[in-house]
Order: sequence, then C-alpha cells, then structure tokens
Amino acid sequence: MANIEINITTMKKALLSAILLLILFPICFAQKIVSGPMAGYATMLEVGLWVQLDAEANVQIEYWKEGSTIKAQSETYSTNKNEAFTARFKVGELEPGNTYNYQVLINGKSSSSVLNFTSQTLWQYRTDPPAFKMAIGSCTYINEERYDRPGTPYGKSYAIFDNIANMNPDVTLWLGDNIYLRETDWNSWTGYLHRYSNTRSIPEMQKLLQTGHHYAIWDDHDFGPNDADGSWLHKDWAMKSFELFWMNPSVGVPGLDGNISAFEFNDVDFFLLDNRYNRTPYNQKNEAPAMLGKAQIDWLIDMLKFSRSPFKMVAVGGQIINDVAIYENFAQFKEEREYLLHRIEEEGIKGVIFLTGDRHHTELSKMTLANGVDIYDLTVSPLTSGAHDAEKEGNSFRVDGTFLATQNFAIAEVTGARKSRLMTITIYDSKGEMIWMQELKGAY
Repeated sequence: MANIEINITTMKKALLSAILLLILFPICFAQKIVSGPMAGYATMLEVGLWVQLDAEANVQIEYWKEGSTIKAQSETYSTNKNEAFTARFKVGELEPGNTYNYQVLINGKSSSSVLNFTSQTLWQYRTDPPAFKMAIGSCTYINEERYDRPGTPYGKSYAIFDNIANMNPDVTLWLGDNIYLRETDWNSWTGYLHRYSNTRSIPEMQKLLQTGHHYAIWDDHDFGPNDADGSWLHKDWAMKSFELFWMNPSVGVPGLDGNISAFEFNDVDFFLLDNRYNRTPYNQKNEAPAMLGKAQIDWLIDMLKFSRSPFKMVAVGGQIINDVAIYENFAQFKEEREYLLHRIEEEGIKGVIFLTGDRHHTELSKMTLANGVDIYDLTVSPLTSGAHDAEKEGNSFRVDGTFLATQNFAIAEVTGARKSRLMTITIYDSKGEMIWMQELKGAY
C-alpha cells in the first residue's frame, strides 16, 4: 500500500511538472525580433522587407493598405542558425503610390508594432515626379570590447542613427563599411554573421531601420580585412552575408562579377558599384591596376548613357574625383580613373554625382570636364567610426567650405518640377546640427 501511495505521489508531481512546462514553454522559448524590421528596395508593385530573430521560427508579413481592413500575408520564411535567423520577403501585388501598414508574424502571432512602407508612385505622363528625401552615410563602427583593439573605443556617437531617423528620409543609402569585420571574424562564416548581427542589433539603430527604404554598397570592412582586394579568399562569404542582411533589388548583374546593382527612385537613377570584388593592388607591376574593372565601367557607361535622370547617382566605396593619390582614392588607379572620366566626357553624359565613403571625412568635389559638363563627388564619412583630418592632404576639386572631419551624415532632398529638379544637400553632425548646405541643379 505504501508503494502505491508513493507511485501516485510521484505521478502527481510529474503531471504537475508537465503542466507547468506547457504553461511556461511559450514564455521561456518565445522567439523575438532582435533587429528591424527593415524595408529594403521599393518599386511600384513590390517591396523588400527584412527582419532578424533570435531563434528558429516560421515568419510571415501581414500587410494591408492604409485605411483598409483587408489584410494579406506573405509566404512563410523559416529562419535558421546558418542564416543568423534572418528572414527576407518580397511583398508583391501592391498598388503604386500607396502606404501599407504591416506587422511581423512569428509562428502565426503578431510580434511587432504596426509599421509601414510605401510603394513608389506612378507619376510618369501624369504629374511631376514626387519630391523625396534621402539620407547618406558610411563607416559604421559598433564597439565590442572583447574583440576590439585595446585603448579608446573607435566607435562613438550612436545617437546619430536616431537623429537620421528624425529627419524621416524616404531612402537611406549606406555607402560601405557598414560593418567592421575584426580579426576574429573574417576567417569564418560564423564571424561574418556575428559581425553583421552585432552591428545591426544595437538599440540606437532600430528606429532608423524601421524608417523609409534602405539600400547599400560595401567597402573593404564589409568584404574582408582592411584594404582587401579581389584576391580575398572569402569573398563568397562576403557576398552571401551581404545578401542576408540587405534587401537591394539585386545582388549582382548578369554577365558581371561582383556586388553590383541599380535602382530608380522616382525620377532619380542610382547605380551601386563594387570596388572590391575585381580590385587589384594599385602598386602591381605587371599590368594596369584596377579598382572597378573595365567590364563594370563599360556597364556603368551604358547605363548612364541610357538614363534620362536629372541626377545620376553613382554609389561607390572610394573617392573618384579627388586627385590626391593617397590611401585608397581612385587616383591610385590612374589609368582606370582616366578611362572612366574620359568615357563620361566622350558620351556627353550629364548629371553624374558620385556618392562615396571610406575616407573618414566629408567633402564635396566638383570637376568640370573639357566639354563644360560638371560632375560631382559627395563623400560622406564617418557615421560612428573615428574621423580623419585629411584637409591638408589637398584635393584640387574640393568645393570650398565643405570639408568636415567628425561624425556626420547627409540629407539630400530632390524637389521641383520635372524639367527643373533641384537637389539640396545638407550635412549634419552626429547631434543633428546643420554644418553646410549646397544646391545642385538637375541636368537635362
């Protein structure tokens, strides 16, 4: 009889434990969002969305046109550890020029606040192109003491991300060195995922990720070691990890090697170049050194020639116009630089604005070609990494009063009627205080 009583008591305890486990399981093991959601590319009919969780789960996007009660759901994406629990969605069948509300569903349950994205407007043959605002910056260093070099932390002023978000940009363009791979990172797939995850998940960045639409290029610190070139062993990991954490309209162009893409936003064309995948050492002896490679340059020239945009925005990691052959400026690649600039001049292409980072300072450069056409290079750097005072290095094409060596970002606003578009470029420091402003007229 005593044995029976003991067994019954044991069974009761086991049953109680099982009930408690069922009750507590959703609390203890509920997956959560650690970064994002973030809207990537936007077209008239489709938008890319990205989010990162902390564990495996089935994830969907539930979305509905603002003002409507009719909801739709995306396909389900199953997150996994080998992809850092990221999820990427192409939300289609949208209507042009509409704002859509959306939520992230994790295992069928709402797991985010209500956010929104906007499909691009069908303005052609109907109205003037819409005005829009873009944020621009490069060089995001997020400290991680256990892996950083000893001494003063290199990353600073994280509040800059909130100050960018407060400007409510329609587009944010990240100009490379969006992460800083460390010595612990670049020789393993785990390291690439860790560095992206560590950078992307800081609290100060979340509001910006949830604001507007985001596009990116890379530079050496997203690619591999400092100053890494096309010989880098793990550039396949660099490409795969970039694709996991960004939602560009494409990663690569058919027939070309590298992380190349392009998109249009309203009436402005953007060309996203790769200055690493095909790069050779600038001091190589046996052949002319290359930063972009002839095939990529020829593709760019064809695209620029085809474009009817008043502003042709060419995003690339390193400075193009600056003529000082120092560090990784394009001037180190003399023959290739001359070829690119000559082809722009030869084809009579107007409205070219290079958007560049890398240098840890900001400046606007202006070059007038032999045919009288002006081209520009807007360098915006750094966001949170250390700054470099390169003013005394020179730059024959620097626009007076535009040099800045501190943490900063740019806001470029495009306004005006179709044949008289104006771009107003404003540089702000990390606190959101205006430093300088320049206006550029559209080319037709």
